[in-house]
Amino acid sequence: MRVSLQFLVYSCQFRRRLAPAPCLQATAGASCAPFLIALAIVLWLFPCPEPTCAQNLDKTVMNVDEEVTAFAYAPDGRIVFSVRRMYKAKKYDLQRDDIFILESNGKRRRIFTGEKFTHGDKPFTYQVESFNWSPNGHIIAVELFTTTVDLDDGRGEDARALLLLDDGGHELHPMVGPDPLVMNAEGPMWLRDNATLVYLTEDVQPRELFSMRYLYVSGGPETKVFEGRTFIAAARIPGSNSAIAVERNRNMDGPARLLKLDLLAQDDKELATLEGYTGGLSVSPSGTKVAYFLDREVMEVRNLESPIEAIRLRVGLGVVRWSAEESRIYLKRTVEKKSADLVTVRLPEFIAYQKTQKIPVQEPTPQVLLHGLAIREYGISLDGKYLAVVLPGKRNLQIFGF
Repeated sequence: MRVSLQFLVYSCQFRRRLAPAPCLQATAGASCAPFLIALAIVLWLFPCPEPTCAQNLDKTVMNVDEEVTAFAYAPDGRIVFSVRRMYKAKKYDLQRDDIFILESNGKRRRIFTGEKFTHGDKPFTYQVESFNWSPNGHIIAVELFTTTVDLDDGRGEDARALLLLDDGGHELHPMVGPDPLVMNAEGPMWLRDNATLVYLTEDVQPRELFSMRYLYVSGGPETKVFEGRTFIAAARIPGSNSAIAVERNRNMDGPARLLKLDLLAQDDKELATLEGYTGGLSVSPSGTKVAYFLDREVMEVRNLESPIEAIRLRVGLGVVRWSAEESRIYLKRTVEKKSADLVTVRLPEFIAYQKTQKIPVQEPTPQVLLHGLAIREYGISLDGKYLAVVLPGKRNLQIFGF
């Protein structure tokens, strides 16, 4: 069957029209019947694709013409972002990113100046890796990749660290002493009290397995969480004190297990034993679904309310985000900090499988967004109305409305 593109576009528009067209009125009678029959056949054979019929991604609603290294949406729609800054310090070139907040009205304000930041008495450089907002949107956990230079031999020591800022830019000091940095810390997960978070610290190098620790915004000594246990990854369940984690023993001689963790009570529940794990752990906004990659090709999505229900999709390894209604996932088809195109994939219905049953791998057809433009990073606002991307090259931040 050959159907013109113009007719398909008109069909999508017709399908979404709230008021009936004139030919649908009773007075039109049988004269419209052939058209309606043809239209029904076309819409059945060629369903209006989501989300492209509802998107307008050809024109930005906001631009930030800076070299943006990282950004994140706040619960209220604001965006925190970092800008690359280079400084000279004797014989060293130092990078220390500045941090800004972009308001919903387009105004931006700098809340942190990297040039003024100090850490110890050695040359120190950092780049912002990511941001994580507290549930109330007033505190930001900033993940840094740091390098400290030894003055004796000139060698640099790399480490990941957390910096806590309020949305006014004031440094918070959760550790004892004047230094606000929490070293060897990453992957912060906030608890609902907005005063406690759990972070990951490297346990088996190089970044193979992690243990967990509590961090208190008001200060005090760190304490261990799930002491003696090691994890590959963890992601907080929105609106809760719980997280989904992938656990593996320190000897790495057993299978990876998917767990639900109560970060406050330190209880856990096993959800599934995984055939493999390659990254990409992501929990949906409602906390009812989780996605992750079994290998570099296959993504598994599991229903957390009924963990025996799962989907496997051959989509290729990438960075996953969820649509607001959770019927689709977005995927940048490469690993973190590399550039690739952005696509969206509609999720099929979940099917229950027993442990002895093999879950079939489906091969959906992704819909390419932004005309196949390569992007470096991206994010979706919590209300699902805006898509923000960082482009390669100049790395400016562009925001589109759905």
